[in-house]
Amino acid sequence: MHVRNLPAPVKRVVHLGSRSFGRLTAESRMLPSFLICGGQRCGTTSLYRALAAHPVVLKAVLHKGVHYFDTSYQRGPEWYRGHFPTLRSAERIAERHGVRAQTFESSPYYMYHPQAAARIARDLPYARLVVLVRDPVERAYSQHHHEVARAYESERDFGAALALEPARLHRQEERLALDPTYYSFAHQHHAYRSRGEYARYLSVVAQHVGRERIHVVESERFFSDPEPVYDEVCAFLGLPAGLERPVFEQHNARPRQADMDPGLRRDLYAYYQSHDEALAGWLGHTPVWRRR
Repeated sequence: MHVRNLPAPVKRVVHLGSRSFGRLTAESRMLPSFLICGGQRCGTTSLYRALAAHPVVLKAVLHKGVHYFDTSYQRGPEWYRGHFPTLRSAERIAERHGVRAQTFESSPYYMYHPQAAARIARDLPYARLVVLVRDPVERAYSQHHHEVARAYESERDFGAALALEPARLHRQEERLALDPTYYSFAHQHHAYRSRGEYARYLSVVAQHVGRERIHVVESERFFSDPEPVYDEVCAFLGLPAGLERPVFEQHNARPRQADMDPGLRRDLYAYYQSHDEALAGWLGHTPVWRRR
């Protein structure tokens, strides 16, 4: 039986045992050579599954997202390394395919947490970062629906939740930047409008890791024509082409929510115009959602 299908109490015991064993064997384990860092509700799970199926890629043990560089950094490097496959597993992959094996994880909050980029640059100085972006209006609406479904959001009306956002996030980014032990539930789960300001966050990440180590993918392209997008990502990551291709599926999608209020949609579309124009510099073209 797959771990995902186990009852929650049993799953917690399995995860705890795996982490404990992983921490004890940290020195014999891999570190990720790339990360999927965002954005939230942009298809990160689907891309994770596709890359995890690559013959020379070994995924993180049990979890796609470790959340080390954002909410668990105090647990230490041995704890983090304990989440990844053993070096011996990597050696077997290299022997079979003649190329170096790679491992990775996917934690979308890494792009948004004020301390994550500096931590990644310090601890994984050669890792590459893959970032997915999506129509920010649809992304915000999808995130709100997702948070309500998980009972992380009590305000079920999207417009009302947007109105609450400034008060909920007041000085939260500043506190997170100044205090490495501080945690903000609102910043992680209620930043609907601000999460779509992609270029602002990408610029901060680039200041720490270098722009050349960041590859930005439009989710719309990935879902409508996944093969060339997947090939572009593999080329960026140095993963060999010509090996078995995965089956491309959409994961972690929720049932379609009711249509957004047209006036609110127009307001959000206008709000994101300057942010989308800045994002075009990263993509090399106007975002697909601005060309409709």
